[in-house]
Amino acid sequence: MKRGAGAGAGAGAGLGVGARRAVAEETGAGEGEEGEGEREGGGGKRLRGSGGGSGQCCTMEHRVETVIQYEAPLLPSHCYDQNTTAPISFYIPSLEELNCWEPALHHHQFNRAAIPLAPRQPPLQGNRPRTLVCHDMAGGYLNDRYIQGTCDENPFVFYHWSYIDIFVYFSHRMVTIPPSCWTNAAHKHGVPILGTFITEWEDGAAVCETFLKNKESFCALADKLATVAQWFRFDGWLINIENKLSANAVKNVPDFLSYLRASMQHAVPQSLVIWYDSVLETGELDWQNELNELNKVFFDSCDGIFLNYNWMEDHLERTSALVEGRQADVYVGVDVFGRGDVVGGMFETNRSFELIRKYKFSGALFAPGWVYEALDKESFHQNQHKFWSLLAEYLPVHRICTLPLVTSFCQGFGKNVYWNGKVETAGSWLNLSAQEIQPLFINQQSDLVNGVMKIYGCSEDAWNGGCSLVIKGLIPRTRPETSVRLFGLEIQSPPRVFVAVIYKVEDGARVKVNPELSASPLPQCNSGKLSSANVLKPQPLSEDDALVHNYIQNYTRWSPEGWTLRCFLFELTDCIIEDFSVNFAREVKGAKDVHFKCRLGEVKILDAAKLSVEQHPVGKLTLSSIVWRKVQEMEDQLSLSVTLQWTYPPNSASYFKIYSQATGRPEDHRTADSELTSIGRTSANLYRVVDLRVANATGGEVRQTQFLIQPVTRAGFTVDRSAWGKAVLTYSHPQ
Repeated sequence: MKRGAGAGAGAGAGLGVGARRAVAEETGAGEGEEGEGEREGGGGKRLRGSGGGSGQCCTMEHRVETVIQYEAPLLPSHCYDQNTTAPISFYIPSLEELNCWEPALHHHQFNRAAIPLAPRQPPLQGNRPRTLVCHDMAGGYLNDRYIQGTCDENPFVFYHWSYIDIFVYFSHRMVTIPPSCWTNAAHKHGVPILGTFITEWEDGAAVCETFLKNKESFCALADKLATVAQWFRFDGWLINIENKLSANAVKNVPDFLSYLRASMQHAVPQSLVIWYDSVLETGELDWQNELNELNKVFFDSCDGIFLNYNWMEDHLERTSALVEGRQADVYVGVDVFGRGDVVGGMFETNRSFELIRKYKFSGALFAPGWVYEALDKESFHQNQHKFWSLLAEYLPVHRICTLPLVTSFCQGFGKNVYWNGKVETAGSWLNLSAQEIQPLFINQQSDLVNGVMKIYGCSEDAWNGGCSLVIKGLIPRTRPETSVRLFGLEIQSPPRVFVAVIYKVEDGARVKVNPELSASPLPQCNSGKLSSANVLKPQPLSEDDALVHNYIQNYTRWSPEGWTLRCFLFELTDCIIEDFSVNFAREVKGAKDVHFKCRLGEVKILDAAKLSVEQHPVGKLTLSSIVWRKVQEMEDQLSLSVTLQWTYPPNSASYFKIYSQATGRPEDHRTADSELTSIGRTSANLYRVVDLRVANATGGEVRQTQFLIQPVTRAGFTVDRSAWGKAVLTYSHPQ
């Protein structure tokens, strides 16, 4: 594996965008383990609490009184940035620390992924050749380690999820736990994510001698790795042993892999354990670049092998003779940096994949972040698009198979945070947990006869989040319209499908924008509504249609200045929806080419029977781990950091928006009229407010500020304010 650089960059100021939803599962995550009543506050003092959610559909106000203390509570350095107290991702560097590791309900909650692995078609377990991405960038744990986001003006992001099947987060730490933002983004797209267990050189050999000493020791390690994966909610391990093994140690490796696989399947069903091509059955360290009799015993003991990169076609030929129907479990490594004696690499990586697919093997792309690390960062998105476009013909896509399908096309970064088409928070930010479902990005119909289409994410303007999707195209003079396919689907349709599209047509282009669904009948289909091409193109619903009216009512302060909303109703019976496309048709007949630029702000595909919003109230909102700091040269202000935690019905919210509201003094009753300040967004049932500026309680005054939690449903609608969570913090200096 690539020898990475050291650990990552320093902390940014942070826009607090996203973390994870800790739904109540086997550990009761998200239930607020500290309970009601008294909780620890800053400086070891006690917080007097009251209130909490009970389930009624009204605002449950939780009130806390505290005395300002500048001695911060002890927050574990591996879980929190020591300068800001922002939660951060962590790894486990040694066998001793792994053996001692136990889930810590309070502090480790931030590191748990919130989004479960979405179903997909075809399932990963089929025999179709797969595509694995092994993400290795400058040692790992860079700005992606900030769980709730950070400031980054030109970040690395990944959004070609439809083209890959497995994502591995790689570093040279012994136990690499994927940052929750990567797990959330991967899971949202139906892609399992693996951590890495690695041992290297002399120190690694000593670790292996310890845990491979006997069955008891390797079973204990395997059980601990399974517990780590289950707790942090990722989907398996890449096992990378790159050091010599003694005869005793190497004879235990196959049993270790088999036991780890079984333990993982019990802890995380349909998980994966993949072995890296390095050690031989003799214990020698000798990369084979193929499957052969020297390493096959390891392949036979787990879910697959990741071959080293220095192969030629004859290596693939020999491997093909040994796989016995498991071609898809052989992941042929491709170093995108092109180091050593390799086929392809860089912008010629497609040459590698042409050979890999010839033998029906899976491919393992190592360090595709090359387009960011080695090339001009200002051209990163163009280079990433070029890289994946060159590979596209060798990358079968997987399809979305559930409703609702809701996306604003946010890629997990932006120049601002937008909400309903307006800037809510100014400034650059990064958080992959805030990434929404991404479309197919490969340019389509790139010939002048059928039309030219260019598709890319753009952070210059957005409806929600940080990005929109720009489609630039040409309708040739010979055609009245052209279409672009955005999503591959395999969804059994409800009887009525409601589709809403929010967009802008820019530069004065005169085109009509309409969605298309491609559908195929089930054997018993009797809809009779499908055209011979199985493409459905309904007329838009009128603005006064009851469905449109109900839909708009689900938005907070609907005011789509500059944006157009169009709603459509597809009536289907016993059909499978296969594709979602957007059609562009010329408004005026003529013999000229029509150039257009359309900015898609949001697409929603919903079951028309489920347009109403379920008003689940936020419950049991608690405050803990309060940190007060003075603000230099601003005696009238303080810096406040505090952890908020609440409960909410599992799988009911897509994410939560966090607000603060300055209320001044307790006797001030103008709270409802004061402006809400957006603090951040999270998919979790907890959020750490970091460095919030509040009024100082000078002259013996008592001050207060309040926090509000606004759920956003899986259909992308906000609940009534009566169902928001609310906590009021009253504070004063010691007497």
